[in-house]
Amino acid sequence: MTDLSTSSISRAQQLATQLAQILELEFQALRQQELDQFEQLQPVKTELLSEITSLAPPASLLQDEQEWQDFRVQMLVCRDLHRRNEVLIERKLESIRGTLQSLRIEEATSPIEVYNRLGQVARFSRAQGYSDA
Repeated sequence: MTDLSTSSISRAQQLATQLAQILELEFQALRQQELDQFEQLQPVKTELLSEITSLAPPASLLQDEQEWQDFRVQMLVCRDLHRRNEVLIERKLESIRGTLQSLRIEEATSPIEVYNRLGQVARFSRAQGYSDA
């Protein structure tokens, strides 16, 4: 193995470790709903991925080359971290979609559930409200 390939492997492993750290920061930002922080991490992540892509051999060769195994393992960890973040984003989107769906007015006669003065759920018909007006 040449010094060049050794330095490439070492640099790729460092970048993969940094990528894992960025993915952890992404997760924390998503959990705490700090979207500005999440957005600030995206260019950093993209740059890391670009540099990793330029250093690492194709995936088909990674499996065969023993010296790249630590890097490969670290990238599998990054894949799992990315998937975790993706699941969290999907859950948040589903929650938002559900909230928006509940706020949509589908029919003028559909009942509305609201809280009365005692904190109890009361059902009102929209049509009744319009006729009172």
